[in-house]
Amino acid sequence: MYQIFLSGGWLMWPLLICSIIVVAISIERFITLKADRIIPSGMLARVWQQLRNKELQGEQLKDLRDSSPLGYILAAGISNSGHGRDIMKDSIEEAAGQIIHELERFLSILSTIANMAPLIGLLGTVLGMIQVFADIMLFGTGNAAELAGGISQALITTAAGLTIAIPAMISNRYFERHVESLVVQLEGQATKLVDAMHSDLFKQP
Repeated sequence: MYQIFLSGGWLMWPLLICSIIVVAISIERFITLKADRIIPSGMLARVWQQLRNKELQGEQLKDLRDSSPLGYILAAGISNSGHGRDIMKDSIEEAAGQIIHELERFLSILSTIANMAPLIGLLGTVLGMIQVFADIMLFGTGNAAELAGGISQALITTAAGLTIAIPAMISNRYFERHVESLVVQLEGQATKLVDAMHSDLFKQP
């Protein structure tokens, strides 16, 4: 395997770096984007109970803000709830924008690698084929086995690029859809809070 890697030429090194980045980001995002971490179960009900008991002020509100992304959004809305429904919604939307930016962190890198890796592989193949044809011009086509070996080596980078790009694309698509699902849930929880604080009825989540 190591000899195959070396035979692909110097462009195999950037491809190796890309593969390491894809694995590292995928693991980091998988851990970070766990639903229970972003939207703790029962948090909205607990927050509403604390609001009704007037227990969510000062330090408690700060703890809520630091507890989770959902807590950050709810705390932003609660902090501005006294200024009216529209101001509360605006503050929630602003906080949600920051949270969404955090949830989407590194996904653009996955997308870039998914698009770039095949191009690096293709470049390696083109350079390899140039070298093969240069050898043909110098030494002729007497040794077919050697020429076949040269062409095989030239194709290694393309195979490596595709091997990296496909998992990167799958990982990027998966996390994009997962983030979209989390955002919908965050919006739903925030909407329930707004409705509860500006109406007489509150439906338990």
